[in-house]
Amino acid sequence: MAIEKKVVTKAVEKIVEANTLLSGLGFESGGLGAAHAVHNGLTVIEEAHDLYHGEKVAFGVLVQLVLENASIEELNEVLYFCNEVGLPTTLADLNMANVSNEKLMEAAELSCAEGETIHYMPFKVTAEDVYAAILAADAIGENFKKQYILK
Repeated sequence: MAIEKKVVTKAVEKIVEANTLLSGLGFESGGLGAAHAVHNGLTVIEEAHDLYHGEKVAFGVLVQLVLENASIEELNEVLYFCNEVGLPTTLADLNMANVSNEKLMEAAELSCAEGETIHYMPFKVTAEDVYAAILAADAIGENFKKQYILK
């Protein structure tokens, strides 16, 4: 309720601290290397410049799940959560519905740049893989909204 009123209370501070800690632990220990690399790749797209880091990482989680060939149950769990809390699950949600395929490929290439965290994945990931996963994650997110959210 404090957040809705745009005020900071002790409870809000504690939640922010816990989220920061869990984000770091998840990044280091939870295998979110591809999700953060996708965020970094999306920085090349001008339409994404006004988005928060976490919004791009949230979409990156979906891309990573596609790369991992996650089950539909796992994808739906993440999609449901993201939609419930207002995190983006489609390119349209990221203001990127009209971004060219060439620009998306550029983002995919940047995601796979030398030294990127995507290379911590337990399998080889190419820019072509990331590009395909971005498009697939977008389609999965759109389908989820049509089936579950917009009824």
